[in-house]
Amino acid sequence: MTHVAVITAAPGWELSDAEIERLRDALDGAEPRRLSPNAAEIPCEAGASATAERADVNVIKAEGRKKRLLIADMDSTMIPVECIDEIAEFAGVREQVAAITEPAMRGELSFEEALHARVALLEGFAAEDLADVYRNRISLNPGARTLVQTMQANAAHTALVSGGFTFFTERVAKAAGFDEHRANTLAIAAGYLTGKVIEPVLGREAKVAALTEITDALGISHDHALAVGDGANDLDMIEAAGLGVAFRAKPVLAKAADARIRHGDLTALLYLQGYTVDDFVTD
Repeated sequence: MTHVAVITAAPGWELSDAEIERLRDALDGAEPRRLSPNAAEIPCEAGASATAERADVNVIKAEGRKKRLLIADMDSTMIPVECIDEIAEFAGVREQVAAITEPAMRGELSFEEALHARVALLEGFAAEDLADVYRNRISLNPGARTLVQTMQANAAHTALVSGGFTFFTERVAKAAGFDEHRANTLAIAAGYLTGKVIEPVLGREAKVAALTEITDALGISHDHALAVGDGANDLDMIEAAGLGVAFRAKPVLAKAADARIRHGDLTALLYLQGYTVDDFVTD
């Protein structure tokens, strides 16, 4: 069979044998394979489909599933928040910034336009207070470090590419173990944010350009890349990658992605590639 249906339930929600058999019948699939208590895969043909109440069912190509590059968005993907909203909270302008963030994530505003408008609201924020934002508001999403570490242990390169800010990507990349990170740089003068970002802006086009640059450097094609994100800014990157994954994503991205994760955590991206829980690398 040319495709495989990967079923990934929420952590702590065990997939019963009966549910797997039900899905096998719905997919007209072959013998299932358990990947973990909350994940399984079923060989099937292209066009097969099925749904589950508390699990994601993604039908993807069976060939070439294990990828050699992970390129990931940061905000609301590798971490559960938007860093700019959290800075805004500390600066007392969260509502104004969030009012721009949401339509931008839905693709109703250009990323560059929204970024400049939001950062302008942060003018005068003390640069030293960014450390407090990170310490008090930023954490990895469940499964983030396991995803990165497991792919690296299997000779994959890992890159964090964000429309956010280098102050945060540097720290998130270190916490998760990414090989590299790219993002925008906040302009600072006399210890305070100026309300501007240093050009050029890393946005939607720059993300797919980073994908091409990294795959070229590795000597691989886009087909060998797994890209994951959640918003319109990730759309081109998701469409260009061999496996594009929408993680808890806005509708515009979910519609375009090869796979959609709504219930599982970031380890679901490992199951999509055929890894089992016994293959996971954690430290």
